[in-house]
Amino acid sequence: MQTTSKKVITRDEWEKRLSDVKVRKQDMNKLVMNFLVTEGYVEAAEKFRMESGTEPEIDLATITDRMAVKKAVQSGNVEDAIEKVNDLNPEILDTNPQLFFHLQQQRLIELIRNGKVEEALEFAQEELAPRGEENRGFLEELERTVALLAFEDVNNCPVGDLLDISQRLKTASEVNAAILTSQSHEKDPKLPTLLKLLTWVQNQLDEKVSYPRINDFSTAMLEDPAV
Repeated sequence: MQTTSKKVITRDEWEKRLSDVKVRKQDMNKLVMNFLVTEGYVEAAEKFRMESGTEPEIDLATITDRMAVKKAVQSGNVEDAIEKVNDLNPEILDTNPQLFFHLQQQRLIELIRNGKVEEALEFAQEELAPRGEENRGFLEELERTVALLAFEDVNNCPVGDLLDISQRLKTASEVNAAILTSQSHEKDPKLPTLLKLLTWVQNQLDEKVSYPRINDFSTAMLEDPAV
């Protein structure tokens, strides 16, 4: 059986190829600003604007409002979050029934978390059940949430993941994306997408050549190929 060895690209050759690719600093600055704005780092975005002269695509004041909504959800203050969203733009929830259901579902989860069983049942029946009748997906999510009430130890029950902090973060992320969309801004930052693309490209190259690759994206250091 004939085997073929991979072509080896040395560090010097690889770095020369990289240096031939010209990336404008202006484009890099826009990429950084896009990340700061989308993720809500308003103070860092303001400082970066002053230092680099890069203007954000949206008003930085709106970031503070958006982060207040996100923080409210992450803290379990869903009613406050809904009020803040409506203050920003009432059409966000009016035109996004799935988002509104998930916020109401999160309210139900918080009632159950706080041991307010009767209030939780009443809320589920009056606010969520009608929406479940209109949408089977909503009904399944509602049934799964109400199932929390059937267990004494909710933290170790089959649906206990709904009480994890990750559930709050998931809902907060959905709200954040909806607000960004309403502001005609991309809901996801470009930088993570580019890193995913870099990972994919490196995996494709691994099948054909040995080259200095980036294994740790936090340092972006090139590591010599194994020969």
